[in-house]
Amino acid sequence: MSDDLSRARNFVSSIELPTPRLGAASARAPSFDFDAAKDQAMVVGSEIVSFVQGVTPEQRADIVNAALLAQLGAKKLVPEPAKIDQLRSWYQKYFDVLSNVGFVTQQTNMQKYEVKGEGFEAHEAVLEVAATLLTGSPTALAVLTSTVKALKKMDEGNSWLTIFNRESRSANTAHFQVSTVDRDPNGDLFVAMTAFGLEAKSKVTQVLFFKFHKSETKIENNAGKATINATVLEGLRPLISQKLLA
Repeated sequence: MSDDLSRARNFVSSIELPTPRLGAASARAPSFDFDAAKDQAMVVGSEIVSFVQGVTPEQRADIVNAALLAQLGAKKLVPEPAKIDQLRSWYQKYFDVLSNVGFVTQQTNMQKYEVKGEGFEAHEAVLEVAATLLTGSPTALAVLTSTVKALKKMDEGNSWLTIFNRESRSANTAHFQVSTVDRDPNGDLFVAMTAFGLEAKSKVTQVLFFKFHKSETKIENNAGKATINATVLEGLRPLISQKLLA
């Protein structure tokens, strides 16, 4: 375990992140009260992370920070992905970062997503994949479904959606992740994750609820589960927090 933590610390210390936006370092981070007694969800850049009751506040914060670190590492490598092959490179780096900070992933490569019917909204694909991925975890599926429905009801100008849309799209492409964190029967943390990359002929606006047409959109998907080494993630807490401070 000490060797795992040592390697993880070296990785976090060496990872390159994008240059902070002007004034970002002096901005005050918004407060967010994580509560182990509640199902909660949070927008983290281009990711929506849902937590099922029982995940501690500290673990929720650690997972959120790990997700943000992975996104920033990918953004440093591919700042503005404009094509589906660039989105693949973005996700390869994203999953690589997670695997180095305590996520034991079962991820495979991005693969073509088969759309049923001519038109669809992205959230429909998310819920379809999640229903298969979370078979045997009805509580986690219910939390994810509730989160997506709540986002759909939000006003387009809501600050959470503003962040998500800004970080998940670039002109005619979009990439986003939807994750649900729960405990397995042994009490260990696991995350069920689905990631999507889209390239459309028209400009992408509201990512989750944008109406895509099968004939005009390339879609790839990667879905799987990862167990989380909570000890390693906890040991990285101050280092990752310092790395993200700006």
